[in-house]
Amino acid sequence: MFTTVETAARTAPAAVIVAIDGPSGTGKSSTSKAVAAKLGLRYLDTGAQYRAITWWMLSNGVDVNDAAAVATAAAKPTIVSGTDPGCPAITVDGADATGPIRTREVTAAVSAVSAVPEVRARLTELQRQIARSTRSGIVVEGRDIGTTVLPDADLKVFLTASPEARAARRSGELKGKEAAGLAATREALIKRDAADSGRKVSPLAKAEDAHEVDTTELTLEQVIECVVTLVENAAAQHPSAGNTADRAGQSA
Repeated sequence: MFTTVETAARTAPAAVIVAIDGPSGTGKSSTSKAVAAKLGLRYLDTGAQYRAITWWMLSNGVDVNDAAAVATAAAKPTIVSGTDPGCPAITVDGADATGPIRTREVTAAVSAVSAVPEVRARLTELQRQIARSTRSGIVVEGRDIGTTVLPDADLKVFLTASPEARAARRSGELKGKEAAGLAATREALIKRDAADSGRKVSPLAKAEDAHEVDTTELTLEQVIECVVTLVENAAAQHPSAGNTADRAGQSA
């Protein structure tokens, strides 16, 4: 299980756009937030946006297994994502959804909601708008960032890990009644992988030019340092990487 680490501030080499993809339990969120904080970049958790719209659907009586109903309601909620890596809050219709979106009920429903094309189109555009408006550089994490949302990102990273390692990490993150046995958590992760990788619109996939990092045997500190080095190298090779607005716009 990954543990929280303190990271010393480092000067951002350029206002780069970094896309970090991968399945649940690979260390995406911990790594992305730490890398952003260390390099003075902004941070966007796109998975939280899909959880937020799923939570709204559940809270408003929308049948998440009815794709047509989900599509009809997709444009209704107002989702605002904070980009501070130290406190990445998210609100839905003005209400703080940071905690509610992490329940097992939302986790069980998010793949179905995420597979609806209207949901993906709405949130993909929102994600591109956030990237376009960020002048200091940003780390964007999700499952289709390097392939669909920001295919022109300066750096693409795809994190992987064994199902056993991922299950151990996820079980460690869950508390109280939300906790589950390792076997059940592992099976849930494999089921989520199949759903995310098999959906017709923007499936979970590694971009051809992404750097794959297997985190199974690595500590969180090692993963963070690996990605920080990749960001620094990407910025050094592309000194004009600061124009985030232009590159995010090309992805639209």
